Amino acid sequence: MNIRAVSSAKPTAVQVAEDIKSQLGDFEVKMMVFFASWETYNPKEIGAQMQAAFPQGSVFGCSSHAEINDTKTLKGSVTAMAFNSEAISDVKIEILQNISKGIDVQHAFDSFDAHFKTPMADADYKTYGGIVLVDGLSLKEEDVMDKIGSKTNIMFTGGSASDALKFESTYIYANGQAYTDAALLAVFKAKNGISFIKTQSVDNTGIELKITKADTAKRAIIEFDNKSAVARYAEALGVSVDGVENSFFANPVGLVIGSDVYIRSCQRREGEVLYLYCNVLEGTTLNLLKIKDIIPDTKLAVEDKLKELGKISAILDFRCVLRTLQLENEGKTDKYGEIFKGIPTVGFSTYGEEFLGHINQTSTMIVFE
Repeated sequence: MNIRAVSSAKPTAVQVAEDIKSQLGDFEVKMMVFFASWETYNPKEIGAQMQAAFPQGSVFGCSSHAEINDTKTLKGSVTAMAFNSEAISDVKIEILQNISKGIDVQHAFDSFDAHFKTPMADADYKTYGGIVLVDGLSLKEEDVMDKIGSKTNIMFTGGSASDALKFESTYIYANGQAYTDAALLAVFKAKNGISFIKTQSVDNTGIELKITKADTAKRAIIEFDNKSAVARYAEALGVSVDGVENSFFANPVGLVIGSDVYIRSCQRREGEVLYLYCNVLEGTTLNLLKIKDIIPDTKLAVEDKLKELGKISAILDFRCVLRTLQLENEGKTDKYGEIFKGIPTVGFSTYGEEFLGHINQTSTMIVFE
């Protein structure tokens, strides 16, 4: 096997790195992506120890909650996907720091162009792939994705680092270091091709809500249809304004393009203002959505991809923490894991997913052929 999925729940960063190295044995690590429980591991230690264990490889990842390893969702662990040079022929990592003060990806893309001796603007998206990991508390995911989109047609897929719903601090790991207020961009060249899955499990109610006043920087909707956002949202659902927060989880809103949906989940209300986990723009029309069973949609998406490709060597699954909570609430976590039986799979519960833009209540997956 040229791609291996491993995990460890040892109590310290040193022990985790030793355990994962032992599990891999003489496996040559060209690239490793790992997700480390925010609750369990010191960020400076885990980043340093994972890189030290595999000094010849490009090792990177982020803080996480509810880590995915093959068919299981774990807590308090580190999960990692290791690729050898038969799977990944080359990889380059760039870190964008201090993203709260502005985002400039030019240097990163100049570096990618020089390293691969191929302009990223012209690179084959079936061979070259991008992974993006962002500080999950930065509120800068949309800006990062917009800037990336202006430089390349390569698909950058990933998620926002998480911290077990504490909303205190999230970390990006690379070069043996831990970064905050940062985003990681990694471009890799796959030897056997790559593909992608985006799956969300919602029904469109058909009810439209036009944003007539918003504070985009704060991800806040002030008015829907020239009414207070909270009042209009409650009216559309037919519920009381007083208990409207109880509907946020089950009834996100989303941008609908044809048959495709890009979800913007509701986070909280402050007075009459509705705050989301994604940016929104004035003048945009969103649809009111209703969550449904995650299992059938995900199962079908993976089965369809398997039919399309003939085989799947591995999957990186960036799964929204809200989907993780839904699976837990419905007692379907194990059933979700069964979908990936026989496919090496690693992932984590994100604070938002990256797929063309920044979205919520979705799973975005990189599929390795």
